[in-house]
Amino acid sequence: MAKKQKTQKVVEPLIEKDFEEVAVQTPKVVDQPKVKAPVANIPKPKKETWEIKNRVYYLKGNKKPVSRSIRSSNIYFFDEEKGFERELKYCQNQKTCFVDEMNGDQRLEHIVFRDGALYVNREKTVLQKLLSLYHPHRNNIFYEHKPQQIAKSQLDDINIEVDALIAARGLDIDMAEAVMRTEIGSKVSGMSSKELKRDLLIFAKSNPGLFLELVSDENVVLRNFGIRAVEEKILNLSSDQRTFSWGSNNRKLMNVPFDEHPYSALAAWFKTDEGMEIYSNIEKRLN
Repeated sequence: MAKKQKTQKVVEPLIEKDFEEVAVQTPKVVDQPKVKAPVANIPKPKKETWEIKNRVYYLKGNKKPVSRSIRSSNIYFFDEEKGFERELKYCQNQKTCFVDEMNGDQRLEHIVFRDGALYVNREKTVLQKLLSLYHPHRNNIFYEHKPQQIAKSQLDDINIEVDALIAARGLDIDMAEAVMRTEIGSKVSGMSSKELKRDLLIFAKSNPGLFLELVSDENVVLRNFGIRAVEEKILNLSSDQRTFSWGSNNRKLMNVPFDEHPYSALAAWFKTDEGMEIYSNIEKRLN
């Protein structure tokens, strides 16, 4: 018997056309753009700014009665956000001082100051908020003691006093005389320079705000200049304080406007063209 010949399968090579057909038949996967879900505008809850701490309240005035009660009911607070008055009441068994927010029984509690003061523990936030924020008599009959605000106010006062003393120490004698004349009047003319400096520092220490205001007033020196001119008889001021004139020949220089201080008006007049010439003339005579 003749042997059967083995037949081999011939694998035809893929040509470029076949790859193109495969590529056409294979669907392309296209990435779809991701769509973000809309974010709702949810309002953020307001942070609680109330500081939990012990607080002290004092009655206003110098009187410190042994016992003084203030109203803890039948009082009202106008709520700006809600637009109407809300009734207040301090009840020990409630978590709020607003009557419209209370639940269940209302056990009214008294608010009593002892020896002019009321100490409220940090746990009693309802009473603290009633006294500090809502009570109609706050800052009228009583007030909250705030050490930080007191320290800030005292620090501001000290800084103003220091600024005034530094400014007073650096003033020249003419400016010192001008400032002190506003305080003690014509007595300044008979004072020595050391007396003037001493009183200037005392004035700056006792009333620093007014002192700094006078130092920054550009008309203070001119007013003092006019007063000196009248004291030296270089100028005359009429008895009705309405007219300035030369002391030598009584020739009128200027009229004082109605309802204006004569020396303030003279200081303003010295800044005019005519007044500057008169100022130079007077300055030579004073020197």
